Amino acid sequence: MSEQSVLLVDDDDVLRGALEQSFELAGIAVIAERDPTVALARIDAGFDGAVVSDIRMPKMDGLELFRRIAAIDHEIPVLLMTGHGDVAMAVAALKNGAFDFIPKPFATDHLIAGARRALEMRRLVLDNRRLRAAAEETIGAEPLIGETPVMVRLRETMRQIAQADIDVLVEGETGTGKELVAVLLHRWSNRRSRPFVAVNCAALPEAVAEIELFGHDGDSRLPRTGRIEASNRGTLFLDEIESTLPAVQAKLLRVLEEREVMPVGGDLPRALDLRVIAAAKPGLDQAVEDGRFRAELLFRLDAVRLRIPPLRERRDDVPLLFGHLLHQAAERFGREVPTIDTATLAYLGQHDWPGNVRELDNLAKRLVLRVEADAPADEDGDLPLPARVDKFEEATIRATLHQVSGDVRSALAALGIPRKTFYDKLKRHEIDVEAYRPTKG
Repeated sequence: MSEQSVLLVDDDDVLRGALEQSFELAGIAVIAERDPTVALARIDAGFDGAVVSDIRMPKMDGLELFRRIAAIDHEIPVLLMTGHGDVAMAVAALKNGAFDFIPKPFATDHLIAGARRALEMRRLVLDNRRLRAAAEETIGAEPLIGETPVMVRLRETMRQIAQADIDVLVEGETGTGKELVAVLLHRWSNRRSRPFVAVNCAALPEAVAEIELFGHDGDSRLPRTGRIEASNRGTLFLDEIESTLPAVQAKLLRVLEEREVMPVGGDLPRALDLRVIAAAKPGLDQAVEDGRFRAELLFRLDAVRLRIPPLRERRDDVPLLFGHLLHQAAERFGREVPTIDTATLAYLGQHDWPGNVRELDNLAKRLVLRVEADAPADEDGDLPLPARVDKFEEATIRATLHQVSGDVRSALAALGIPRKTFYDKLKRHEIDVEAYRPTKG
């Protein structure tokens, strides 16, 4: 199917026809089937829609259809339409993984709203599967590299707690690989086949942050499954947790304490089975003291704390990691791996790497692409490598600002560095962003 569809299964021709028309009027693609066996033949693990089925049907009832669909893919959402006498069976199916049940008689808007939530859930499931597959490819090529004692202990600890199903707080500076640690913990856990939902708390717009996280219910025109509910049975990764809005912190605390989520506008909370991994830059404890972060939320998140050391604390790993990144960049760009000379090795050991692995990776890519060759030989040939890198850095920032007409957000995306690092470099190189912005006339 080229678009998400509701697969409607009901042997009542009149009701089926009426519901089919209702879905079409609501703008939802629908495939209506009288025979559950025929409907089942339409479903495979790649089915991207939701199933709405009556319970009472000849040959195969809705409960058996649900069980067979779950055997194909337990994350295909199935909504069951049930009469008064079948409510107990529907509740049992709900406990076994059915998405929802709609008791008859029901308002069509109620069914449409439930179907929209189911379609949104299925879309998130499939998106996460694709993201997981891509992440696993990345992990296979870029493991958590390092042979210093601190990195060996970190990997050993991760292995020990991965299957413990306990919440984890990952602490580390920008570019140290906090999300990679979260993905590995999920991959090594018993939840590996379930959703891994990553949320950047700093990137949530204040106006929609609660709906994005907790979902929306109570308005059939705006049903939406939140990111938290989308991680049910899997892992929820909350990146930059220190940037969470105060109002959202209070609701997150309830999620952690009760393992349930209350959608915006909803009447009843929804039970959750999830593992939470949060990531923060150093200073979360100070944020609690300053009143910017709730102490109770930190206590709940901090069941186990993993600290990822910055590169300056494990300098012996830098050459090993840099060699890996060089080979990776060479393979990506179809170039030969450049020779690392003694000056480069000295710089690798002396530099503090404030951008950590991300900054190291950028240097590897530049060396593979031989970007430094663009500089005039008579100007840079006698300069030491750090000075040449500084000149290249300044030239790259200026060229990027020129390309994006001084737009900071676009420059950050192009350069791949954090906002603070960007402004620090502007100050160091005495670059005025305003000079690159169009003059207003």
